[in-house]
Amino acid sequence: MSKILFTHSYFYRFDPKQWKAKQPYPPLGTLYGAAYLRSKGYEVSLFDTNLKKSPDEIVRVLNEENPKYLVIYDDGFNYLTKMCLTNMREAAFRLTELGKKAGCKVILSSSDSTDHYGIYLANGADYVILGEAEVTLCKLINNLEDGNNDLQNVLGLVYISNQKEINTGRRDILKELDSIPMPAWDLVDINSYKNIWLENHGFFSLNIATTRGCPFKCNWCAKPIYGNRYNTRSPENVVEEIMQLINNYSVDHFWVCDDIFGLKPGWVQRFRNLVRDKSLKFTYKIQSRVDLLLEEDTIDALAESGAETVWVGAESGSQKILDAMDKGTTVEQIHSATKLLRSKGIKTAFFLQFGYPGEQKEDIQKTIDMVLELLPDDIGISVSYPLPGTVFYEKVKDELKTKANWTDSDDLAVMFRSTYPPEFYKKLHRYVHKVYRKKQGINTIKNLFRKPTTINKRKLRSALLTFYYIPTSIIDSIKLKRLENTS
Repeated sequence: MSKILFTHSYFYRFDPKQWKAKQPYPPLGTLYGAAYLRSKGYEVSLFDTNLKKSPDEIVRVLNEENPKYLVIYDDGFNYLTKMCLTNMREAAFRLTELGKKAGCKVILSSSDSTDHYGIYLANGADYVILGEAEVTLCKLINNLEDGNNDLQNVLGLVYISNQKEINTGRRDILKELDSIPMPAWDLVDINSYKNIWLENHGFFSLNIATTRGCPFKCNWCAKPIYGNRYNTRSPENVVEEIMQLINNYSVDHFWVCDDIFGLKPGWVQRFRNLVRDKSLKFTYKIQSRVDLLLEEDTIDALAESGAETVWVGAESGSQKILDAMDKGTTVEQIHSATKLLRSKGIKTAFFLQFGYPGEQKEDIQKTIDMVLELLPDDIGISVSYPLPGTVFYEKVKDELKTKANWTDSDDLAVMFRSTYPPEFYKKLHRYVHKVYRKKQGINTIKNLFRKPTTINKRKLRSALLTFYYIPTSIIDSIKLKRLENTS
């Protein structure tokens, strides 16, 4: 069997915000692809770009291993790769160029290449896989190995033949996820990740996925890989992987990177029972929706199975904006879910976005007020980003003139006509973080006066930073007012 080298186009160093956070996760989607091809008898290897400095570092591996195929993923389980980051697109182009120079057939699988396959073909890719990759990739390589270059019967491909673009259409996504081999964790230098986590956070976290897809239809959210179908692994299958990772790598914590965790009725309860029966000790964080977190039995099962943090797509404190997004949730549900999670000892974190079309000053203030009232344990702030294939994108695509992608995840440029100028939203991002941290710090100071014996390094730092956030948030407030008046 011919040798296949897997790689991917995400470089933490090219995304300064994420590199600074020092919370790297292995390329899970890539590891699934490698495991699947290996299970079919192919010899596979991995060039993991995550912690590398440059795409050019792949040259040594190409020369040493002489693979016939170079498969370039983005990581379909990392929410950052749903958006095209220009730095990563250019990295994919460079990896493609180097693969071609080494004589490889180059195959692309990513959200961006699914949306913009023509760009990748023009930059040298031999084949682009549309959507979920494993089965299509295997059938493609099977055909090529058999000398069959007529690939029109292989669903899920785009390629050039006789100077014509051939698109074979989308393949149905996998439904029986337990049938997929576990990710090829052995291909990763786990210690390089583990050392960063232990040195910076004192524990080790790995990423796992229990589902694929999301059935909800928020009009700004794209699903180019797994679509609107929601398929899940069994709790038994997930717990088996968790046990392997704990035993092999001493993992303390997991990021469950599903779009929606535990949607299937009874799943979380079965998961809790298995974790308890096997006496497993770990914590984990998930992403969910506030309307799914209002059942006390579900929250109890999350808490009892080790859930430490739940990130929810709060998005806005304005019901008008939530409705405009087709979010399907209410501000009241955000309040209720936050309070219920907190009552069970689970931390709550909010994804927020500003700049959605129609958002006015009063909507922004409602979001800020909600954050300061509920004071979640963490927040992640973005501005509305038009992803191809969404209703939102169709509304604003004609306005995407000079810029249609962010350079990295901290770019935060508003790329369409918005209520305020782009500079306003960048300043708003900083301002909201500061008033939020200020409120947290004030609460910490009050609690330390009440219970001085509870002081620790984290609380002391939060208290001291309050005296930075107080004046700087006032300054940012003044600057925001000036930018508001220039719109």
